Amino acid sequence: MKKVLLLIALGAACACQMVNRVSDTAAELFGDAVVARVGPHRLTRSELADYIPTGVSSEDSLGLAQQYIKAWAEELLFVDLAETRLSDDEKDVTKELEEYRRTLLKYRYEERYINERLDTLISDEEVRDYYQAHKDKFLVDRPLLKTRYMVIPAGSRNLRRLKELMASEDVVDAVAADSLAFTAAIKYVDSSDNWMDAILLARDLGTDEVSMMKALRGRFIELKGDDGNLRVAYLVDIVQKGSPAPLDYCAERIEDIILSARKHELVSGLERDLLNDALGKGKFVIY
Repeated sequence: MKKVLLLIALGAACACQMVNRVSDTAAELFGDAVVARVGPHRLTRSELADYIPTGVSSEDSLGLAQQYIKAWAEELLFVDLAETRLSDDEKDVTKELEEYRRTLLKYRYEERYINERLDTLISDEEVRDYYQAHKDKFLVDRPLLKTRYMVIPAGSRNLRRLKELMASEDVVDAVAADSLAFTAAIKYVDSSDNWMDAILLARDLGTDEVSMMKALRGRFIELKGDDGNLRVAYLVDIVQKGSPAPLDYCAERIEDIILSARKHELVSGLERDLLNDALGKGKFVIY
């Protein structure tokens, strides 16, 4: 009897090995070689290629491939372990799968329903009206600045002239400042048309926001770096901490809020109509 069982076991093992070899050989014959195996599971070259983005270097491709193979093997080994250690009741995921299926179907239909009906056109007037009605939602935690700033050698003979041009409201002077700074300054940035978070300017000036604002004299900030160069900023405009952000600074955020509200209204209307229709037709009954 023992010999019979041993023969059966050996036969099964040989059969399994033959199946594995046949599977691997078939994949190679059809140009899709197996690159990794975990028990009966196979990872083919084409499956691995789907994971690696196009255009990456050979070195990066190798690294990504090794990363994916490792993750793939770990997951399957974990699942195989769970299959052997969990009870039948613990492995029964029918309820969870059905709940996930319902959630996924609901999400997909909502997405389609919204895409077919959502009005994405938002007028400037809508944005302005929302801003005026909800200014308290747009208070800034740090100053917002419109600025021109530069890094320049402390002894530069062009420093005074550049500061005059930077502080001018004349467009011609702004162009002249940019032209002169090209040869006289190490760095020059004109951000007078766009609002900048004070923390970003402080970073460019090599300091922190608090120290930078303490150095403000009139409209100018002057800081000397460890390299001996001056960091000079002229504040064209400023919104102080705790004040509402300007409309042009938060217009994009307001558009997102309006679109989100429209999406919510569409879904709420759909849910309401579904319930009312089902109640009216007797499809939905509350006892």
